[in-house]
Amino acid sequence: MKTLGKDKNFLSIPEEFSNLEKSKIVIIPAPYEHTTSYIKGTILGPEKLIEASHQVELYDEEFDIELYKTIGIATLEPLDFTELRDEKAVELAYKIALELLKQDKFLVTIGGEHTIAIGPIKAYSEVYKNLTILHFDAHSDLRDEYEGNKYSHASAIARAFEFNKNIVQVGIRAQDISEARFIKENGIKTFYAWEIKSGKYNKDGKTWQDAVVDELSENVYITFDLDYFDPSVMPAVGTPVPNGLYWDETIELLKKVADSKNIVGFDIVELCPLPGLEYPNFISAFFTNKLLNIIFANKIKNSN
Repeated sequence: MKTLGKDKNFLSIPEEFSNLEKSKIVIIPAPYEHTTSYIKGTILGPEKLIEASHQVELYDEEFDIELYKTIGIATLEPLDFTELRDEKAVELAYKIALELLKQDKFLVTIGGEHTIAIGPIKAYSEVYKNLTILHFDAHSDLRDEYEGNKYSHASAIARAFEFNKNIVQVGIRAQDISEARFIKENGIKTFYAWEIKSGKYNKDGKTWQDAVVDELSENVYITFDLDYFDPSVMPAVGTPVPNGLYWDETIELLKKVADSKNIVGFDIVELCPLPGLEYPNFISAFFTNKLLNIIFANKIKNSN
């Protein structure tokens, strides 16, 4: 596997701290777009996120760490989906993820449309027992198929459910009635955005974030569709949906998960760069880096 150099890798990290052999974290750019049904452009998501990451500060003042110096962050060359679609594209992402997991790496897959997350989710579900898929999204992505395609971005979690039924969804606010029925029939714990905002889960001194954490198993894989965020925070997505969640409350949840569970990997998908509007690309890069710091600051603290 080839890695990208300082001029093109995530966070513009020198080779000393970004070679594959010595790095614990591996960034996998996955520029896949085939089934996008509204605004096109997610194929450019990985490139623009990584490009914007060169403006992200490497020091995290909250945790007092420079993570890349502590454990290393390598960035693979983007996966090549030129001749691959649907199941074959997913299979490539799966094989790469599985190979790296056997090397004890922590993987961050950057999409691309949500379909591409099926691959690493499958690999993680095989390697880690007692694994919860923590799904952040505006949409359930539980349609059995969409526009005749079982590997549509709108069916990503339906495919994941076929090999891991331990799924918790957060932020959902746009779905088909078949998805709502599927959730009820299969007992998928879903924290709808309107329920969160209504205060349904805030009781007995606990917050909605606590309620989410209570539903998780020991090991957690995060699949994060950026349209989870309200469009005022993240407008550059394939299907922006109003009444989403915001930065601080999301970071609070992620800290609570990292404090009590073992986050083993994650993906960031559905960045759809908008020409002339750079800040969503930077927010996506900043968020990716912040999530890494949240996860590993906690792991480093617990190992000392």
